[in-house]
Amino acid sequence: MTMGRPDSQEFAGRRVLVTAGTKGAGRATVQRFLAGGARVITAARVSPEVANGAEFVQADLTTPEGCETLAEAAIRRFGGIDVLVHVVGGSSSPAGGFSALTEAHWRAELDLNLMPAVRLDRLLIPKMLERGFGAVVHVSSIQGRLPLPDSTTAYAAAKAALTTYSKALSKEVGPKGVRVNVVSPGWIMTEASGHLLERIALGSGGTIEDARQSVLAGLGGIPLGRPAEPEEVAELIAFLASDRAAAIHGGDFVIDGGTIPTV
Repeated sequence: MTMGRPDSQEFAGRRVLVTAGTKGAGRATVQRFLAGGARVITAARVSPEVANGAEFVQADLTTPEGCETLAEAAIRRFGGIDVLVHVVGGSSSPAGGFSALTEAHWRAELDLNLMPAVRLDRLLIPKMLERGFGAVVHVSSIQGRLPLPDSTTAYAAAKAALTTYSKALSKEVGPKGVRVNVVSPGWIMTEASGHLLERIALGSGGTIEDARQSVLAGLGGIPLGRPAEPEEVAELIAFLASDRAAAIHGGDFVIDGGTIPTV
């Protein structure tokens, strides 16, 4: 994959918070904003190596306390946030359909895929509203429309809730100068994708390739012929957060290689 060199001044002076910015699409998003001249802060549960130039906070964003820790650090270090990007998400639930999902599985999916965005928005958007300026991008998933019932029911439901919440938020804050958009990826070739295949293989007793084929079959295939790369998702996020997208608000932008079969 070859992508053009970003404008190194596109986000100059902008303060950007990216959740889950140490792996996969989140890491690519951090790197994309840094390449555009932004100041970036991110968080994860542990302290891995992050992109040079990014501020890091160790916090568990599945908890209210973790979200408060990150928000307070962003305000203390940057004085506030201009761009808020919620990438954190994923699934650790077992395969086996709805009956395999316990109360704990449902709670874990909601706490990871919905509540961090709700909590951090509540903590950080009010200052955006005071300034009359800001951009928010929530990373959802095509699973909200195209769930895989064997393995992603709870994840898909949580992401659908995130998309609906985002639309409601956009109607409220848009008139006050804060833009809100959703990016809904399909299959992205990340570390998490590998873990998903492993869980499906373990639950079905098959191989990783069997799991890969089951995911492709559940998705109905990918007409483009491949999953998206993390950098491609990051580029879409950066565009929506930029001044180039100043009139784009309240939308849900799919990046799935044509996976969703309907208009």
